[in-house]
Amino acid sequence: MLEAKFEQASLFKRIIDGFKDCVQLVNFQCKEDGIIAQAVDDSRVLLVSLEIGKDAFQEFRCDHPITLGMDLNSLSKILRCGNNTDSLTLIADDTPDSLLLLFEDTKRERISEYSLKLMDIDADFLKIEELQYDTTIMMPSADFSKTVRDLSQLSDSLNILVTKETIKFVTDGDIGSGSVIMKPFIDMENPDESIKLEMEQPVDLTFGSKYLLDIVKGSALSNKIGIRLSSEAPALFQFDLTSGFLQFFLAPKFSDEE
Repeated sequence: MLEAKFEQASLFKRIIDGFKDCVQLVNFQCKEDGIIAQAVDDSRVLLVSLEIGKDAFQEFRCDHPITLGMDLNSLSKILRCGNNTDSLTLIADDTPDSLLLLFEDTKRERISEYSLKLMDIDADFLKIEELQYDTTIMMPSADFSKTVRDLSQLSDSLNILVTKETIKFVTDGDIGSGSVIMKPFIDMENPDESIKLEMEQPVDLTFGSKYLLDIVKGSALSNKIGIRLSSEAPALFQFDLTSGFLQFFLAPKFSDEE
């Protein structure tokens, strides 16, 4: 049996909102140490990987491994029915055909119950090998989000160029061009505002703006985003949770693509 209780429903809402526009049908694998999920978008350009460790829950129990196949649009509709400050408990038996979502408002002594029908989703769980990256960036997620949203208005492609001293975001479209240049720095008073760069060699990669716009929706989960880039592997964009993470693996565009 699965019983997974979030102290506040807002956390699970933010997690689902962070990737529900990228993929629709997802298998959540529940084990004794937490919940993991993985899905690839329809174009097979973007892979989403989620891990929610048991320490992220107020209470967590999973007697046997359980797979919960869910439509994220349907799940999101039910999550909107609960208040952000309600506690949220996910309940399922060992061979579930539905997931019970229990919202509790202790101040008002109100309990809301919803049942979500589960789906049999045929999807392999890929083993993600430890990849080697040329560049690792750690920066405020709000800064990255604003940069992506601003530049994506000009073109459907966004170029990221990293040198030893700068991180440059460039776009060039029919109506004009734009660029944002950032330099690594350490803010001792506000560490979350710092931009850190580790680079073994420069990178120059181009990504589809629509995918980056989906990725930045994960910014609500964390003040920081980790970005790992390499010419030999999909880029990794990661938002850390108190226990776990939400990762996006995005394949770059090539010069012969439109």
